Amino acid sequence: MTSMNYMLLWFGAAVSIAEIITGGLLAPLGFAKGAAAIVLGHLLGTTILVLGGVIGSQTKLPAIMTTRISFGSYGSYLFAILNIMQLIGWTAVMIVAGGRSVNQITKMVWSFDHLILWNLVIGALIFLWIAAGKDGLKKLNSAAVVLLFALTVVLSGVVFNNSELFTKVPAGEMTFGGALELSVIMPLSWLPLIADYTRFSRTTAGGAWGSWIGYFAGSCWMYLIGLGAAIVTGDSDPAAMMLAANLGLAALGIVVLSTVTTTFLDAYSAGVSCTNLIPKASERKMALAMTLVGTALAIVINIEQYESFLYAIGSVFAPLFAILLTDYFLLGRQQVDTGLLVNWGAVLVWAIGVIMYYQFINLDLAIGSTVPVMIITSVIYAAFARFMAGWRTTRTAKIAG
Repeated sequence: MTSMNYMLLWFGAAVSIAEIITGGLLAPLGFAKGAAAIVLGHLLGTTILVLGGVIGSQTKLPAIMTTRISFGSYGSYLFAILNIMQLIGWTAVMIVAGGRSVNQITKMVWSFDHLILWNLVIGALIFLWIAAGKDGLKKLNSAAVVLLFALTVVLSGVVFNNSELFTKVPAGEMTFGGALELSVIMPLSWLPLIADYTRFSRTTAGGAWGSWIGYFAGSCWMYLIGLGAAIVTGDSDPAAMMLAANLGLAALGIVVLSTVTTTFLDAYSAGVSCTNLIPKASERKMALAMTLVGTALAIVINIEQYESFLYAIGSVFAPLFAILLTDYFLLGRQQVDTGLLVNWGAVLVWAIGVIMYYQFINLDLAIGSTVPVMIITSVIYAAFARFMAGWRTTRTAKIAG
């Protein structure tokens, strides 16, 4: 895959209802501070995301299999299970969010109200998207992103033409640190799967820059649309914006297309993570099975705790990838040790990192939680790894003596 393929892939992933809704959560800060938090958070989060992609492009391993470098073969099973759970959760959340928006549109246009039906329709389209395979996927995604780009310009016009955007501050509470954290978490949520796609890159640089530009531009844009809509109208629901723009039935296609181009990545990567547990399984068949599970879950899921779901993802995967990135880029461990079953030291440091994450959430620092937790986890792990290396050297010397 070329850098342009990755740019289109990640731009399409970023153009989603979830990104717009999350941007709307930042509205209490006002537009200027909210926009600053969005850009700074995405600079940090997207850079960390792409570093995970670099590991995939250099090792040619899927994302969860790269964790074997730090945690061992059996250790990676724990994170495969956690990743499958969060990706199925994302699949269900995205289907529900898309289904709600489509249902709102059809109620206004046709007076047709049936949320479960729309959840099933979106799930079926994701299933077909994955069934198209890698070659068909490139063509489908490229065409979809071009269309989504044009339609996103229309949404931007609806939001940014309002004169109250830069002066009105909605009611509610949100600190800059909290807004920054919500901006970092979204790109970070893709860390456990970016290598599933960058492993096919022709060059490391092409995969990295294409992914960075595509996701950063697309996600910042969606956050800003959600932020602006929530400030001006008090509602960041994309369906409401599109109806206000008199897009009519075209709004239906926008919501469905944006949901599918994002959610197929979650479902497909859930399938890829399954192959870490069941090596002989087909990635595509497992991805199709995960789509069915996510669609079934969408019928009963409650997404009112969406913000808590984002924090849970950050708590698990921020310290996990802090350890992997430290091993790969700082300590020079870039190959999977097939003799290492479980690195209990790494698992312990990861658990400390998870606990630290929630403590930092409570502190509500201006820099957020993810970045300080990843730095501290990295320092602890590097110190532990060097201590263990020195201990082994001393022990070997004593035995030899």
